[in-house]
Order: sequence, then C-alpha cells, then structure tokens
Amino acid sequence: MIWVISRFIVEAYKKVSDSGKDKIVEKTGGNSSIMTIPDSGCVMENGASCLPCTPEEEKKIVTDLRNESERNLKEGNLYFVISSSWFRKWERYVGIDGDENLIGNQSSDSRHINGASSVVAERPGPIDNSDIVENGSDSDGKGNDIQLRRMLIEGQDYVLVPQGVWEKLHGWYKGGPELPRKMILQGVYHKKFDVEVYPLCLKLVDSRDESQSTIWLSRKASLTELFQKVCALKGIEQDKVRIWDYFNKRKYAQLSVSNKTLEESNLQMDQDILLELVDGHQSSKIGMDSTGNDLALVSLEPSRSPLTIAGGPTLSNGHSGYRSNLYPGSSLGSGLTDMDDGFDACNSARKGEKGGLAGLQNLGNTCFMNSALQCLVHTPPLVEYFLKDCRAEINTDNPLGMHGELALAFGDLLRKLWSSGRTAIAPRVFKGKLARFAPQFSGYNQHDSQELLAFLLDGLHEDLNRVKQKPYIEMKDSDGRPDEEVAAECWKNHKARNDSVIVDVCQGQYKSTLVCPVCSKISITFDPFMYLSLPLPSTITRTMTVTVFYGDGSRLPMPFTVSVLKNGFCKDLLLALGTACGLKSDESLMLAEVYENKIYRYLEMPLEPLASIKDDEHIVAFRFQKKEIGKTRLVIFHRWQEKAELFGTPLVTYLVADQSSGADIEAAVSKVLSPFKKTSSAKAHVELEGTSCTDLSIPLRLTDGRVMNFNAFKKDTLFESGKIIGKLLRVVLDWTDKEQELYDSSYLKDIPEVYKAGLAAKKTRQEAISLSSCLDAFLIEEPLGPDDMWYCPRCKEHRQAIKKLDLWMLPEIIVFHLKRFTYGRYLKNKIDTFVNFPIHDLDLSKYVMSKDGQSYLYELYAISNHYGGLGGGHYTAYAKLIDENRWYHFDDSHVSAVNESDIKTSAAYLLFYKRVRSESKVEAGEASHSHSIS
Repeated sequence: MIWVISRFIVEAYKKVSDSGKDKIVEKTGGNSSIMTIPDSGCVMENGASCLPCTPEEEKKIVTDLRNESERNLKEGNLYFVISSSWFRKWERYVGIDGDENLIGNQSSDSRHINGASSVVAERPGPIDNSDIVENGSDSDGKGNDIQLRRMLIEGQDYVLVPQGVWEKLHGWYKGGPELPRKMILQGVYHKKFDVEVYPLCLKLVDSRDESQSTIWLSRKASLTELFQKVCALKGIEQDKVRIWDYFNKRKYAQLSVSNKTLEESNLQMDQDILLELVDGHQSSKIGMDSTGNDLALVSLEPSRSPLTIAGGPTLSNGHSGYRSNLYPGSSLGSGLTDMDDGFDACNSARKGEKGGLAGLQNLGNTCFMNSALQCLVHTPPLVEYFLKDCRAEINTDNPLGMHGELALAFGDLLRKLWSSGRTAIAPRVFKGKLARFAPQFSGYNQHDSQELLAFLLDGLHEDLNRVKQKPYIEMKDSDGRPDEEVAAECWKNHKARNDSVIVDVCQGQYKSTLVCPVCSKISITFDPFMYLSLPLPSTITRTMTVTVFYGDGSRLPMPFTVSVLKNGFCKDLLLALGTACGLKSDESLMLAEVYENKIYRYLEMPLEPLASIKDDEHIVAFRFQKKEIGKTRLVIFHRWQEKAELFGTPLVTYLVADQSSGADIEAAVSKVLSPFKKTSSAKAHVELEGTSCTDLSIPLRLTDGRVMNFNAFKKDTLFESGKIIGKLLRVVLDWTDKEQELYDSSYLKDIPEVYKAGLAAKKTRQEAISLSSCLDAFLIEEPLGPDDMWYCPRCKEHRQAIKKLDLWMLPEIIVFHLKRFTYGRYLKNKIDTFVNFPIHDLDLSKYVMSKDGQSYLYELYAISNHYGGLGGGHYTAYAKLIDENRWYHFDDSHVSAVNESDIKTSAAYLLFYKRVRSESKVEAGEASHSHSIS
C-alpha cells in the first residue's frame, strides 16, 4: 500500500513537472530522445520545473481571494506590500493587462497588435521586494522591523494584496521579504478603510544617557500600547516610567496610560518622545531651564470656560490672541492649545515685528498642506474674518460639515501665524483634525495642494454656513428664459442653502450649455464654483523615439522620432511609427521595452496608454511579415564569452516551419545578423561571403527567460512548434574578439531613450503659454466623454452632448488651478510648461457674460508652487503682504523676502487673485457681497 501511494505521488509530480518544460526532440542515430529545458521561475536542483498550477488557475485563485477580501473588510485585516516591478511580471504571466489589474473584464486571450496573437509571458522568479525596502533593514526576514523606502507611491512602486493572496503567491514563488501591514479605519463622520503602509516612527530618547531607540507603532495604537512597548524595550516596570511628547526636543505634554491613540495625541512621524524614570531620586536634566527648574508646561486637557475669541490678551501687533477652549460637554472639547502648535507667550510677536511672516514646520511630507495653508492665511478677506469674533457663525449642527471643528482649527492656526512674528508653527493640531475629517490626507505620503484646497474651502464653508436649516428647492429648466433671469434664480436658490464667508468672497457662477447632438435640445444651467481648473493647451502632444529592428535581417536598425498624443495609446504610436518607417500593408510592428540587455516587456495591448512608457526607457519595434505572426518566436541574446555578461539589444525573428532543426535556428540567426557584417575591407568581404554562424564558430546555446541556464544543442536537434510552451525559444550568441572584428555591434548597443528631457529644457521659456490661452482652452466647446453622457429629456436617451462653459459672474477672490498632472494607468505625469500669468491688472471682463457693472480687474497675491516630479516633488508658496506691498517665499519653516520679478516660474500650480476695487466704489459703500444678484 505504501509503495502504491508513493508511486501515485511520483506520477502526479511528473505530470506537473512535465507541464512546465519545453519539449525538444533530439535525433540520436535512428532513435529520438527527449531534451528538456527548464522554464524560468521555480527550478529545482535537479533541473526539474515545479510549477504549482497553470497561469489561468493562479489568476482565478488570486482574483477569488481578492474579491473575498473586499467583501470582508474590517480593522486589523493583514495586507502585504509587494514590489510593483515583480507583481507586474506576475500579472503578465497570468494574462492580466494593466487595464484589468485583477478587477477588470478584458481577457488576455484578446491581446494582439496589428494581427499579432498574444504570447504567454515567462513565469516570474521569486518575489523580490528589495527595490522598495531600505538597505540593511531586514532584521528578521518577517517584516517586523523592515523599513520601506519613504515616498513610495501605491500602484507605481508597490501593490497591496490581502493575506490570503500573499500566502498563495509566496507558496508558489517564495522570496520576499514579507512586509505585513494592518488595515485601519479612519475618519470620524466619513469612515474609510485604509492599509497603514507607513506606521508611525517615534524616536525614543532615554533621559538617563540620552541614547536613542526607534519604535514603530500604528498611529491607531493606544498610549497604553506605547507604554508597553517602551517598557519591554527598556526592561522597566510601567509604574516607574514617565513618557513625554518631546516634539522638537521640547517637553510639550506628559503622556499617560490610556486608550487615547497616538494620532489623537498629535504624535508625528519621526518625532522624539522622552523617557524618564520616577524612582524618587533620579530626574532628568532634559527639558529644564538654565536654573535647573522644570520648564513651564501647558496641559492638553481643555478648561471648561466658554469659547473666547474677542477680548483675549492683546498682542504686540494689535491682534487678539486666545486659547480655543471649546464648547463644554460637546464633541469639540478636544482642546486646541497654543502649545500644541509650538506657540506660547514666549513666541508671540516682539514689538515692531510684522504678522504673517511665520513658517509652518513640515510634519512629514506635509509641504503640500503648508503651501495651501500659506496661500489661504494670506487671503485678505479671510484674514480679516478670522481675526474677528466669528463665534455666531460656527455651525455645529450641519451634517455636511465637521461640527465647526475644522473652522475653529483653521482660525486658531491663522491667528497664531499672524501673531507669532517669525517663529515657525508646527500645525500638529490642524493636521490631526485634517486626518479625522479627511482621511485621504492622513498618513505621511505626499498629496496634492489643489485637492487639499478644494476640501478646505468646502469644509470651511459648511462649518461656517449661516443657513441652519436648508430648504428643499426644486430646480427649474431654463425653457428659453433670458439668461439674466435664470442666473439670478439659480444664485438665489444657491444662497438659500449656502451662505458663508467662503460664498461671499470665493464663489462665482458659470453658465453651462448642453446641446443634444440628435434632437438639438438645449439645456442651460448656472452653477457655482470656488476655483477654475485650467488645461494647458500646449501639452497635448509628446515626442517619442523608437528604434526599429528588421526581423528578416534586411536592414540595419534605425531610430524614428514621432509625435503622438500624450494621452494616446500604443496603437497611436504604432500608427505614427508605421508611417514614419514606411510599413507595408502585409507587415506588422511589435513594440518592446529593452532593459539590462533583455526584453523587459512586450507592449502588445493596443490600448496600453503611452503614459506607461517613461521618457528614460528604451523602446524598440520589431518589423515582421504578418504571415509570420503566430509562429515560434526566436529571441537572440548577446553575451561576451570572455566576461560571461550580456550586452546589446536582443534580436527577434520567427521560425516559420512547424518543425525546425538546430540548423534552421543557426540559419535564422545568421540571417538576422547579416546587416551587421562589416564590409570595410575586401578581405573581410570575401571571408564572410556565403558563411553562416556555424561557419564562423559562434556558439549558440539554448537558455531560459532569466538567461542564466544554458544548454548546447546540435544541428539535428528537432524543435516541434506544438510542444514549445508559448511558442517561444531563446538562444544566446557568444561573442569573441573574432566576431567583434567581423560584425559592427555598435548598432546593438546605442539605442536612444524615448525622450531626452535635457534637450528641450532650454526651450521652456520660448514655448511658454499664457494664462488667457489656458482660459480659452477651458471655455472651448467640446463633446462629453463616453463615460459622462447626458440624459436628454426630449430623446429620453443618454447622449454624448456638446458642452460649452462660460463665466457668468466672478468672485472677489478667484483661484486658477493649472492642470499640470495627467493621470495614466500606472502613474501621474507632471507638465512643467511655463505659463505666463500677469501679476497686476489681470482683466477678465472679456470672459464675463454678465453685464452687472462690476470690476473684473484682478491682482495676484499668492501662488502655490510644485517643484520636481511626483512622489519626490516639493511644494512651496509665494504670498504678498498687502500692507507692506512685498512678496515672501514660504518654504515650510523657512520664510524669506523675494523680488516680484522672480515669482513667475514653471512651478506655479495654484494662482490666487484678488479683485481690484476703485476708490469711488469703496467710498460709495459698495456691499461686501459684491457679486450678489438682486
């Protein structure tokens, strides 16, 4: 019985092993023998392949596990971080294209380009996360102390998979290291599940010897867990421990054992915490003044006095300072204290110092927040509003708001920035509120300053909405009525539900016209806006260089540079490339990326977005006869025999016959190499006449996808197309000095990049576009997208209507968002085109349809800048002190004066303009609600 079971296991294993091998028939005399070449991936010591199941089965298993995980979301679920580089190889292997990404519908069986059928990608090797972890951080191989590289972007640098998926992938492929991360629940009123990829990193300072230790904990962990971890690390009993919030090496507050989370305690990434022992005789000298006395501390617990804004202590610059001791007994009683943001009486403005010149400390990739905040806190109407008593307008009952907490936190921060002279503020309390109410901005990744601005304007409006009970209003169609009547009605209805300082100064109105392309039905609406997102019209196209190789060996490779739409697809690149190289009707092109002398990927999806191709990549196209597509593909690698290392670009051709011998392969290689032969001397020419690879003694060896295992073969070895997995053969051509003399290998080495950014860098200013051209592009008539169709009330069908936007009424403060980021499948692209915008006398009157007699002349007062690329980019701000008539540069904590002539750069991202009013209108008592319609 034992023998029978063992034999059954062996037979089953043989079937699995055989399914992962290329079968090659080798003739030995009158008989045939089987020669096996292990496929890439899991290779055992005896050379046998150990594929667990087919690619289709792997895909189904992983898809089912991910769907099951989505149905059972809860706090504490484990997810694992995997390098995108490895995971995309696996996706290609199992037939998942980028659009599908395990959640789409397109089948890999439909992949083709110009009639080319899909070829199964090679099986990836072991899971390799080495490119996303810090060097030397793998302490136990289980991910417990492994640090991820900072600034990684999900989807671009890494993917997250549920625990079940990781266990399957790791079981099939091994590798690692394991990088487990927990799912947390974020938000107060808008709950959101999120995987905490970057736990909170705290630097523990031991007051006894000032030594430092690093502690990693979830920001949702409790202070009790923090105490437990510190005590376990130091071997100290908990009742002898005192831990301080030691932000900026200063005692802010003593932490106590409780269920309060680290996030609620305003602890930030990479900040210090201080450990002290309280055994009756040991005390710390850290955190003491020059006399040895403990520094004065402010408790985080709020007092229970009523809210005080006006009437607080008057500071030297004339503004009122106060403590935000919120409504007693309410959810607002979290206590915003000056000390929380690094501000106290010692930091208040010295006599003669101007307000508005304080920086904001970076709390871990919060430059995006600091940039947007500096622009807002230098918006004159908002400064005037929040420096006064606004208690009556705090709306704590608005279900669409944040119960007034966001407005209070913003107002508190604004007053500190205008009252602290040049002392930088650490906006820890504000960031904590932001994480609670907008969990999309929580954590320590870089975010978009425009997205934050949009949230803040909307959140501040709802927190300050003077309308306590919003009436129900039924919207009416325009029905041919005059625009003035419809616009006034729409604005009146809007103000009946939305009335705040944000509406007063930041909201305008535009006219939206939709025309049905079938019945010509016209629909006109007038909608409010708080900012205008403008496209950059000169960034539609992209220049790309691709090197074309000839699969029949008829010509030398040649690079072609073509112009394509930036948001286009691979099919657009193939069309442009085919025209440039004179592609015939019976020919086809196959795109591929070459990386480290191998073919990294084939771009075989026609709808693969061009955004997935980076400028620094090397893209080639192989030119074939269409009739060859679908036959056995032969990939030829090049290796220096002496150094045993690869070089150059692989060549690709096809074996047309259903059964090819070793001699046929050698002949195909010789044909493809023929254009590279040197003919500089008659002697060399004669010598090469009528020769083949074998005649020149160039050894050919079979290899696998990793080009690490090599096997010799003979001329009479038969390769049967139907028995070769994926119809793919790989060979290595070993080069010696002799072949170097006979062939010009430079054509294989010198492959240009897709685009050299440096060549166009000097043209940035010459190719500048104007702000007015961006406005023109925003207001141009265009059809709606197929995913955004309009329901025509006359046709009773969804139609791809023609849409036209017009500006009807502009607010006192207008913000222009320059759309520098374009979104692709894998990543976002940054557009660095210089936009020439006016600083003074921006006249928008020609764009405004309403003839209300208002002034539409504007002056710039703030800019949010974005420098560099994505992930590693940086935000700063320029802001003008109106009273001083001088510009300043706000770079997180650092604030410096700047010349007005230097604020125009290609980094400008958000432009803030204020309406210029004539003196006559001010003297006449122009209403503060300047854009209201009677």
